[in-house]
Amino acid sequence: MELRQVRYFVMVAQELHFGRAADRLHIVQSAVSQQIRRLERELKADLFDRSARQVRLTPVGERFLPEARALLAAEERARAVVRDLAVNRAGVLRVGTTTGLGDHLDRVLDALAGLVPEIGVELVAAPARERLERVAAGELDAAFVRGDADDGVHPRTVNARGAGREALSFVPLWQDPLVAAVPARHPLASSPGTIALADLADVPLVLTERRNNRPLVDLVVTACHNAGFEPVPGPRPGTLDNNLTAIGACGPTEALWTVVYAAHARRLNTPRVAFLPFRNPGMELTTHLAVQRTDPPAGIDLLLRACAAPVESGAL
Repeated sequence: MELRQVRYFVMVAQELHFGRAADRLHIVQSAVSQQIRRLERELKADLFDRSARQVRLTPVGERFLPEARALLAAEERARAVVRDLAVNRAGVLRVGTTTGLGDHLDRVLDALAGLVPEIGVELVAAPARERLERVAAGELDAAFVRGDADDGVHPRTVNARGAGREALSFVPLWQDPLVAAVPARHPLASSPGTIALADLADVPLVLTERRNNRPLVDLVVTACHNAGFEPVPGPRPGTLDNNLTAIGACGPTEALWTVVYAAHARRLNTPRVAFLPFRNPGMELTTHLAVQRTDPPAGIDLLLRACAAPVESGAL
């Protein structure tokens, strides 16, 4: 099915006359008739009743007409997005990011560049609450967030700078699995494949404070409880780099552990740390794209298409 065939069909349906439709389309009548015949053959149904002196829609044609108009409207929206991007003064999408997106971000940016090579992307790192406030205020076009709540902010309770509770929409993008980071020299890392949370019951856990990443901390602590143990608190957490350095410095008879997003772990070159997928189900968080609920900026549809690009399977 070609869009021009759909366009010709809609015009004939409006005029109920092939000649007048051809005049409005600025083409010859035979071309209109030919393309609609091809469309009917592809659909395996007659769209017009040509037996009477007046052209009429068949029941199938009447059902197809609103869908055809929807197709043409979608085409126009897509064209409008590209036009808006072309005339955008900066030609830049401003996107808030979060820690650990790893190779997901590479994939999205590559896909977006393939869709619209001329567009630029400005990545803005900020705490979750600030990212959401800036999207609601129009200072960011979109922002990545994780879980049903990120930094204690639930999507349906955002009230950013007077924008209102329903200011934002949260579009689910992908699942972000977690992996365990353990010392490479410890027996925990000697078994190939995955690790069970129960294997870490006696090992101190180095995890960021809950106020810094509520969804992550709640997921890990709840999963440990479900596995039958209370996680042993480890040293005071620092940055992820510092935590991984401390874990890598452990000898074969001592250990610490933490969690890292698998997409981020694939980007890390830390031979003293082993990253092991969990055997336990549910060790993952959903990444969403936060956008304005009404009148989102131009380019958001293209950004969402880029986010939907296939995820390549990795080693973790």
